Amino acid sequence: MSDTVVHLHKNPEPPTDPAPVTTLTVVPDPAPTPPVPLWLRSGRAIRTAVTHETTRTTLRTVARHGLYVAGGARIVGKRAWDGRTAARYERYMRTAEAAGNFDAAAEWEERGQRFREARHRRRMDLLHSPLDAAKGAAVSAGMGAGGLVLIGIAMAIATKDPSEVVTPLMAVVRFINLLITIVRVVWGPAVSVAPFLALLALWSVGAHQQAAPQWALPDRVRNGEGEPITPSIVVKALRDLGVPALRNAIKEMGDAGASMLSPIVIAGCGVEVDVTLPSGVSTIEVQQRRRKLAENLARHEHEVFITIPTAARTVRLWVADSGALDEPIGPSPLVTDETMTADYAKGKAPWGQDLRGDAAALSLYQRHLLITGLSNQGKTVALRSLALWLSLDKSVQFLLGDLKGVGDWAMFEGLATILIQGPTDEHVIQVTEMVEGAVEEMNRRIQAPPGTVFPALIVLVDEAQVAFMCPVKDEDGRYYGGSKATSRYYMAVRKIHNQGRAVNVVMWQGTQDPTNENLPKLVREGAHTRASLALGTESQARMALGDKAVDGGAAPNLLRPGLDQGTLVVASSGIEIPKGQSSITVRTHYVDDDAAVAITDRAKALRDGVTTLTVIESGEDRDPLADIASVFGTAPRLFTQDVLKRLAALNEDAYGAWTPGDLRRVLADTGAEPYKSDGRMVVAHDRVTRALADRDDEGSASGSE
Repeated sequence: MSDTVVHLHKNPEPPTDPAPVTTLTVVPDPAPTPPVPLWLRSGRAIRTAVTHETTRTTLRTVARHGLYVAGGARIVGKRAWDGRTAARYERYMRTAEAAGNFDAAAEWEERGQRFREARHRRRMDLLHSPLDAAKGAAVSAGMGAGGLVLIGIAMAIATKDPSEVVTPLMAVVRFINLLITIVRVVWGPAVSVAPFLALLALWSVGAHQQAAPQWALPDRVRNGEGEPITPSIVVKALRDLGVPALRNAIKEMGDAGASMLSPIVIAGCGVEVDVTLPSGVSTIEVQQRRRKLAENLARHEHEVFITIPTAARTVRLWVADSGALDEPIGPSPLVTDETMTADYAKGKAPWGQDLRGDAAALSLYQRHLLITGLSNQGKTVALRSLALWLSLDKSVQFLLGDLKGVGDWAMFEGLATILIQGPTDEHVIQVTEMVEGAVEEMNRRIQAPPGTVFPALIVLVDEAQVAFMCPVKDEDGRYYGGSKATSRYYMAVRKIHNQGRAVNVVMWQGTQDPTNENLPKLVREGAHTRASLALGTESQARMALGDKAVDGGAAPNLLRPGLDQGTLVVASSGIEIPKGQSSITVRTHYVDDDAAVAITDRAKALRDGVTTLTVIESGEDRDPLADIASVFGTAPRLFTQDVLKRLAALNEDAYGAWTPGDLRRVLADTGAEPYKSDGRMVVAHDRVTRALADRDDEGSASGSE
């Protein structure tokens, strides 16, 4: 067996790949792009140049400096006018009146009168001044010439030269000629340069006062980031606030400290900025140092407000322009708009302005109201302005008790169904009975068929602390004042707070200097709208507005008594409050007595006429049945004792000595005799009214026969 050898042959030259095929693609030339028209290119260039930031900045700069001249002229003209007229005194007087500071207004009026008298004397002196000036000039010229001649004579004697007599005179003549020559040389250039110097002076005044429209000012000023409030100043003020954790955190941030701040924006008459505090720093630590923060920002304490927005560990600073809060905010729309009407259900009362300068309007629909503050801070005016607006809704009824009794509410005669004015215990009794009558009306409305719509009944008591502090007892031994379950005024107010709003019976109260004794806790917490003027302490602020509002930054105790008159801190769902805040500061419009009378006159013209129950002093013969019918007001029934008290208030001489027997005698056989209800004798209003109508019908029938 032989081996088979298989030879493996390998081609030393491997086959070559086929030559690559190159494909030549012929691409046709694209169509030539048509040239851009010259007018289109020119328009684009012009638009780019006009809208470029550099161009806009340049135009704004040119306009700003040109407007500085116009603004400076306006300022100089105003200063000249103020210097020549009594406009300044009139302006200061109106400002003081608008702020309710009548002592300052009287002082400015006296200063203005003294200025007018001095100006009159100066003008009278001008009538004689030309003749006096001519005489003085002639005497001066004669004496001067005589003196020069005497000097010349002395010189002639000394030199023995007679020509020296006229030398002093000629020297003076040559000096005058030299002055004339100088004036002739300088006059032309001075006349040419003077307008430019005047414009430069006006520009300087305008630039110093930033007297240009907002759009023409630099970006940093328009955005509120310029002097005096800048991010660096705010950060420095926070650093020096005395909070170690805050100071150390800002030092570690270095130049990045401004990252704590939101953009500084213009907000009314000031600027606003949110500050996100570093870890370890609480918002209350900043709130408690409001005065120091204000001083670090070169402001007074009342010009810096600190609130708590929704963001965590954040405080919102509102910093007023220096002195801006001391300027009045202008008249109320109630005064300027004689066509204004009110809508209790859907409208809002124009109350004033917030710190941003926006209108602050308050909804009064089914909201109990409480306004408090120190004496003479504008409480009555603030409360009255709301009632004045609501009086322009002819469907609204008022029961009004003024326990000050100085005429602040006298213009509501003919508008209010009941008007009680006076500070005595007797007036407190009448006010208490008025509020209890409103409770009776509330109960009547509650018992009405479902769906019944009732007009608004506003039960308003000003100086309510007088009622709470009244020590008088009734015949059953119950106190009218106090804060116990046996206190009549207190319990009547509580009942209205509990159920009144459901049937449009609303309680409004104004009080002074709140304490637990003169403003019980349950009463103040029953108000839906709580507002406070300047107060003395933080504890009083908590009584007035509640803990939530004060913890959120509300601080009526930091308002300046006497200077912030009419400025209120308000906590209410009826007013627009910035998101995250629990209160808002409102500078209310000042409506004086004359304007209030004009408004109530308009309100009376809208109504058919209201007979107001007030204290009447008269000695004429009375109609007992008609007087009994008139004292009910809106109450459906009254206790016999209350009827007797109201009759005595109506006419002390006629009814002051009446007893329950006298009342029964008059009502006997009329169908309106007193009857017992819940163990007490009462008189029904509808029965008395029906008896009076029946009597009148019988009288008419007998007369016709």
